[in-house]
Amino acid sequence: MPAEPETSFVDRHAEIERRISEACARAGRDRASVQLVAVTKTWPPEVVNEAIADGLRVLGENRVQEALAKAPMCSSAEWHLIGPLQRNKIRHALTLFSVLHGIDSVPLLHDLARISDETGLRPDILLEVNVANEATKHGFTAEAVPDAIRAILEDGVLRVVGLMTVPPWTLEPETSRPHFRALRELRHQLEQDFSIALPELSMGMSADFEVAIEEGATYVRIGSALFGARNAGAWKPVRSPDSDSYYLQV
Repeated sequence: MPAEPETSFVDRHAEIERRISEACARAGRDRASVQLVAVTKTWPPEVVNEAIADGLRVLGENRVQEALAKAPMCSSAEWHLIGPLQRNKIRHALTLFSVLHGIDSVPLLHDLARISDETGLRPDILLEVNVANEATKHGFTAEAVPDAIRAILEDGVLRVVGLMTVPPWTLEPETSRPHFRALRELRHQLEQDFSIALPELSMGMSADFEVAIEEGATYVRIGSALFGARNAGAWKPVRSPDSDSYYLQV
């Protein structure tokens, strides 16, 4: 029996859009309240440009150096850092990313505030919360997030707009629901306790984004459902020996 033909990116994108719209309808939400972040890690510029040509404008990368190498070869887009930010990569990150999803420690917040103040570059900040307290995951515990908010308010520089989480991996999307709900409830409590607005919730990926939308996600980070199996190992970002720039090495 012949194999079924592989679907095109355009078809996969249309299917994701349909599912996002249906999840919004189930939750009584406006489709415009959810931003699709296309996770382009490991994918080369030609694939990224295909996504941009099909209407995707917000791209998510896990590593600063990969994004810096790739972005100059791509069409105009908004770049988000969805992975952890190393303190020695802050200056590089501020030159490209408009949103940092994975801020996960108070020392990082202080360094970010200092360098943001020096450079005048102030991306939106989301605090990563390890809602399941997994030992292998980055992020604040729910109990530690208030201290992070206090540090941000004391520094008076950073623009915190919400929270982000990566729940435990599972084959069953419904298993993620309690974690998404916990993040939403934590956001609500923080807004009340600190009298601040935290409009953004970055939660939900290819396997569970519909449940995340039903629980209030405003950013869904989708990679494999859009692009297919990850394209690891085809190339890597390399730092130029005579500058702070990065380039792609095939």
